[in-house]
Amino acid sequence: QVQLVESGGGLVQAAGSLRLSCAASGDTFNKYAMTWFRQAPGKERDFVATIDWGSGDTYYADSVKGRFTISRDNAKNTVYLQMSALKPEDTAVYYCAARKSRGGVRTSQRDYAYWGQGTQVNVSS
Repeated sequence: QVQLVESGGGLVQAAGSLRLSCAASGDTFNKYAMTWFRQAPGKERDFVATIDWGSGDTYYADSVKGRFTISRDNAKNTVYLQMSALKPEDTAVYYCAARKSRGGVRTSQRDYAYWGQGTQVNVSS
C-alpha cells in the first residue's frame, strides 16, 4: 500500500525559502511520477511541479517556474520541493501525489491515485 507523508510546511516571510518533503513507502517508485499540488482556501487544487522518478525529468507550473525546484532522493525514497522567493500568493496547503507513470506529464489531480495528507505553507507579506 502506497503511503505518502509530507512535512516541512510552516510560516515564512515573503521572499523567504522553505523546503517540503514527501516520504514515500509501500512500493518501488522508479516507475512513478511524483507531483506537488497546492490548494488555497476557496480555490481548486492546482498543479505545482512534477518529477518522473526514474528519469528525473521535471515540469513546473508557470507560476512557480524559476522559484521552485522539485527533486528526489532515491536512497531516502523522498521527494522534495525547494521553494524560494516565496510570495503571499503561494500560501496554500501543499499535497504530494503519486501515479504510475507511462511517460508524459499529467497536471490534473484526477490522474493521481495516491495522496498525502497535506502540509500548510503560509507566506506573510
